[in-house]
Amino acid sequence: MRKGILGLTAAAAALSLGLTACGGDNGGTSTAQDSAGASSAAAKPGKIGVILPDSKSSARWETADRKYLEEAFKAANVAYDIQNAQGDKTAFQTIADQMITNGATVLVIVNLDSGTGKAVLDKAKSQGVATIDYDRLTLGGSASYYVSFDNTKVGTLQGEGLVKCLTDKKADKPIIAELNGSPTDNNATLFKAGYDGVLKPKYDSGDYKKGPDQSVPEWDNTQAGTIFEQMLTSEPKIAGVLAANDGLGNAAIAVLKKQKLNGKVPVTGQDATVQGLQNILAGDQCMTVYKAIKKEADATAELAIALAKGEKPAATGSVKDSESGRDVPSVLLDPQPIYFDSVKDVVADGYVTKDELCTGDFAAKCTEAGVQ
Repeated sequence: MRKGILGLTAAAAALSLGLTACGGDNGGTSTAQDSAGASSAAAKPGKIGVILPDSKSSARWETADRKYLEEAFKAANVAYDIQNAQGDKTAFQTIADQMITNGATVLVIVNLDSGTGKAVLDKAKSQGVATIDYDRLTLGGSASYYVSFDNTKVGTLQGEGLVKCLTDKKADKPIIAELNGSPTDNNATLFKAGYDGVLKPKYDSGDYKKGPDQSVPEWDNTQAGTIFEQMLTSEPKIAGVLAANDGLGNAAIAVLKKQKLNGKVPVTGQDATVQGLQNILAGDQCMTVYKAIKKEADATAELAIALAKGEKPAATGSVKDSESGRDVPSVLLDPQPIYFDSVKDVVADGYVTKDELCTGDFAAKCTEAGVQ
């Protein structure tokens, strides 16, 4: 595995929880695991509950996050319960209630929106359950910790990536469409702040022309396709698409293909999904942003396990909640831009495999890109 592709920030590197293995048998599923054979109940750590948001907006939640969290919990021999709310806010709250009723002493959530997330976090806190915001900060919430990537930097990398690809194409005063993430997701707000910070000076100078700019409710890829089709109808000369993740990017690419514009109009992305990487190999997507999910999951698991053992781990980093003004103890990780010549880095890091990426016509492209 290629070393150093993506490192923790100083705050993350400074976090040292000194975890040790605990007694118990966790079995092999992602549902609640019961300890057995512990020498005493007092020695048994608490149960960890994790609520993932959906499997529709991004493949990562089920293919990466679940897998890495499970691996970490099993290695530490702690009881855990990982469930997916599948985009349903009512189900999200019900799952949280059930986890707490079933003995969870630590709750890790990826909120669907800050309102729902706050209600769940506050209820958990009132019952003495420690909480972690995973990947998305719940604005106005009460999470004990927040673990994510530097999301403003993610957006900055996307903006810089689009500029690079337009420069490579020698685009003259290109019209840019912005296909933003969900308006209820604080991460989408941070991504947009990042890429607008890059693009706004281009708009102000007249080098670029600002085109349609719209958010996609709940990161829904089907809606994204409809929205982008309307964008292209209203402004047929769109020359660049800042799409906030690979799913939205693929929706835009599908529309561009109908007009035979794929490959001619640079499109960004995020998450380094197999689909996104294949779009890059095909020349239909300009770039993506790779976030080493294993490092995010491992950092979260380390915190959760320590909390389940009754410890109070310290994080030297913090993020200010823009709604409450609270400084939330945090671990932030660095994202990495991925272009055609660096697709191989994602494979080398073990996030996707060559077998799943280099299928059919992509085999030759993988060879060209140096994927091994």
